[in-house]
Amino acid sequence: MKRIILITGGQRSGKSRYAETLALSKSSNPVYLATAHIWDEEFRQRVLIHQQRRGKNWTNIEEEKFISKHNVCGKVVVIDCITLWCTNFFFNRQAAEWDQPSVDDALDNIKSEFDKFTDQDATFIFVTNEIGSGGVSDNLIQRRFTDLEGWMNQYVASKSDEVILMVSGIPVKIK
Repeated sequence: MKRIILITGGQRSGKSRYAETLALSKSSNPVYLATAHIWDEEFRQRVLIHQQRRGKNWTNIEEEKFISKHNVCGKVVVIDCITLWCTNFFFNRQAAEWDQPSVDDALDNIKSEFDKFTDQDATFIFVTNEIGSGGVSDNLIQRRFTDLEGWMNQYVASKSDEVILMVSGIPVKIK
């Protein structure tokens, strides 16, 4: 039976670890779909730590944008994370294109991918960040990205059966 779960919170709030624990409680062989683009060596090391923590019972898929091309029917899949996934669509543009129509276009593309992917009969556990919880940036590009991320988080939450906010490692059920 299809189920969508959204786990949100700030950086280092325990989102990924909670998502992994939840997935393992539902399947002995879950799927981990990583959306990260490896920007530098420090980030590569973070990814390696995540992979080592998970262990061999996980099926790992790396997909920066087009998650809908992966068949996960009948599986429990952690998608980590919406923030990095949105980044891959957002920064696919030239600096001059970071206007509202481009943000709207990126959002439409991400929503379409989400809808196609979650049309499968699987348990989806999406991880995301609440980047808009802080102050308003004085940087136009950061404000545009915060808008994109916030709107996508709202979209996923509206489609989710369950939403959990992680606060200092503690899960708080929102929906």
